Amino acid sequence: MTRDRAAGCTVLHVDMDAFFASVEVRRHPELAGTPVIVGGVGNRGVVTSATYEARRYGVHSAMPTSRALRLCPTATVLPGDLDLYAEVSRSVMALFRSLTPLVEPLSLDEAFLDVSGSGRRLGDPVAIGEYIRARVYDEQGITCSVGVAGSKFVAKLASTRAKPDGLLVVPPAEVMEFLHPLPVGALWGVGPKTEEVLLRLGLRTVGDLAHVPARTLQRAVGQAAGSHLHELAWGRDSRRVVPDEPDRSTGAEETFGTDVDDPQVIHRELLHLAERTAGRLRSTGHLARTVTVKIRFADFTTITRSRTLKVPTDVGQELYDTARTLFDALGLDRARIRLVGVRAEGLVEAGSTARQLELGAREHGRRDAELAADRAARRFGAGAVRPATLLGRRQVPGAGRVARDPSPGPPR
Repeated sequence: MTRDRAAGCTVLHVDMDAFFASVEVRRHPELAGTPVIVGGVGNRGVVTSATYEARRYGVHSAMPTSRALRLCPTATVLPGDLDLYAEVSRSVMALFRSLTPLVEPLSLDEAFLDVSGSGRRLGDPVAIGEYIRARVYDEQGITCSVGVAGSKFVAKLASTRAKPDGLLVVPPAEVMEFLHPLPVGALWGVGPKTEEVLLRLGLRTVGDLAHVPARTLQRAVGQAAGSHLHELAWGRDSRRVVPDEPDRSTGAEETFGTDVDDPQVIHRELLHLAERTAGRLRSTGHLARTVTVKIRFADFTTITRSRTLKVPTDVGQELYDTARTLFDALGLDRARIRLVGVRAEGLVEAGSTARQLELGAREHGRRDAELAADRAARRFGAGAVRPATLLGRRQVPGAGRVARDPSPGPPR
């Protein structure tokens, strides 16, 4: 790739390859080269990630795990570790921000980068893309794919085409040649229903759609969607890379393997989720002003209740006390509950907020105990120290876990 051919390509889209599954294989190297599925088990378990060895059997994200195992019976199913994935993601995003301040994360495993101001220091966008791939592999032991183009839309399509473990450049002069043979479903905003409408009109490729008058598209799929698709079909995407704003909330939720109507089980789960949420707050240096609980019933009806605290906190026990009060105030009489969640909102920087001192308070309180538990978890693994109430608690009440290797290695 010559510098001249890459001229005008200032946007990179970087996408980790099978992110959750790749991190698990890094943790369990004996599974390298085998089909691995990350997801829940049981009647409600779904696939959240799968290695490419599993994908060859037709396994994909959001598929019921039971069906995935029918397609690929030899796969190893692992429950996943969101805290670990978030830790790896933070390291990768920090690498991106060391190259350019213009980083727009889309999720834990992908981001846009605008490298227009980085060329003098780091080289052309292709060199930067190759540098990112090498650094991610060297530092994290996982691979990523990079798309390089003049717009966000084309860069994202290019990274998808480059998978796995590749880099693809689409110069501005070659956008039409790249775009028009693609299926219409490749366009942003084309979901199953819209795709069905377009196929009925005989529009199978992006090129087919590009040569239909915008007004015809607007009559078929609506004015806004029709205009949007017409612009994308001609490679026109003026959106800039927008750096992410600071986190304003964080939390955790859990779906029960079977519906639960026992308040004690709900209380235990709220405690577990509050502890997890508090750990994330402390790891990012934030305090929460508001606590929200989320309850989803057996019929999928979902409600939330919130309370703003007098003093922001990152202490799990304080989050739990508030969450339990909110839940108990609902007065649910043995209602069958499918999911519970705890969320910390209205986040503020811990260093910018004074802590309230209480008359007669112990010199070392609950927060010190939880900080000590954080240190133990980093050294000995998650769950090394936990409230006695949570001892013996399964990760997902009522749901089993499947793992081919009963001793997959040290905890993380």
